[in-house]
Amino acid sequence: MFKVLKMTLLTILAALVAVVIFVVIFFNTAPQIGDVATGKRLEEVESSPQYKEGKFHNSVLTKTDFSFAKTIKIMYQMVTNTQGREPKGKIKTQAFDPEKWTIRNEDEIMLSWFGHSSVLIKIDGRTILADPVFGDRASMFSFMGPKKFDYSHHMDVSLLPEIDLVIISHDHYDHLDYPTIIQLKDKVKLFYVPLGVASHLESWGVPTENIRTFDWWDEQKLDENVKLTFTPTRHFSGRGLTDNFKTLWGSWVIEGSSQRMFFSGDSGYFPGFKEIGEKFGEFDLALIECGAYNKESWPDIHMLPEQSVQAVIDVNAKIGMPIHWGKFNLALHPWKDPIQRFNHEARSNNLQTHTPLIGAVMMIPSETSPQNWWDKYN
Repeated sequence: MFKVLKMTLLTILAALVAVVIFVVIFFNTAPQIGDVATGKRLEEVESSPQYKEGKFHNSVLTKTDFSFAKTIKIMYQMVTNTQGREPKGKIKTQAFDPEKWTIRNEDEIMLSWFGHSSVLIKIDGRTILADPVFGDRASMFSFMGPKKFDYSHHMDVSLLPEIDLVIISHDHYDHLDYPTIIQLKDKVKLFYVPLGVASHLESWGVPTENIRTFDWWDEQKLDENVKLTFTPTRHFSGRGLTDNFKTLWGSWVIEGSSQRMFFSGDSGYFPGFKEIGEKFGEFDLALIECGAYNKESWPDIHMLPEQSVQAVIDVNAKIGMPIHWGKFNLALHPWKDPIQRFNHEARSNNLQTHTPLIGAVMMIPSETSPQNWWDKYN
């Protein structure tokens, strides 16, 4: 009996060691993990006022370290509490119309949303692609991790019009997608990314001369009419086992000759939204994070829908459009909970909303759409 027990324990131990070895090797060799900053890229990182004691910091105290017990609890809940977290059946989306995108060039913001935080933007004739994630999963693995919901039409790099610029908010897998960047790298001449993220792109074959890196409040003109500014958020970063906080995170202000918009990336609620609103005046449109929240476990790094509405108000935007929902199962709440709560709070605050059908090409503000397309799905 003792020998059998001993052999069983040794087998379990050997299996655990093998798993650990596999994980370490994988995270050190898999290309989709990316690369850490070295050389001049590391010098850029270390020169940032946000970078201290070997990592980037938020502007306000932010809790991001979870106990082992809480981590296990969340993992257990994610596996067992599945009710309502994904839509039943196929979501009817609209096929992206590249011709419509090309021929229309009114003096407004043109926009097409592809689910989660992937958005195509046209302002002053320049086309900007934000946080493109067109792969099957928001994960470092091709065979496991959050899989995209079943759409009638999924966006693909081959369907995109000519892209002037790709902007990235931070390096998490649901915002920086390895297979998508691999397809984009030879088709896009310019990538705007936070400090540290350039090393990921360079390891994937994006030419160094095509990458511009940004610290908070850095700005750069795309042309004589379009200017982008990288602004603060309250979040964190990391793609591997030991690289949390090694790259910066943030939001983007996009200004044209007569239009101004805000792309939030990911963030917990914080005073920085009001600071952005005070600095830039008024926004025609705010694309705001709304989804993948957990009040108990990560209240500092993702907003509740009610806070998302307040963030739109804080940045002083005329129209609020919730993003970061509708494509991946990333949290414990039902998949429709973010948009339903956001709309309820927006109505309470007389805030105009834009909730377009996924894939639709629309002009803002003249075609601003408050349609409730999700109501037909369970």
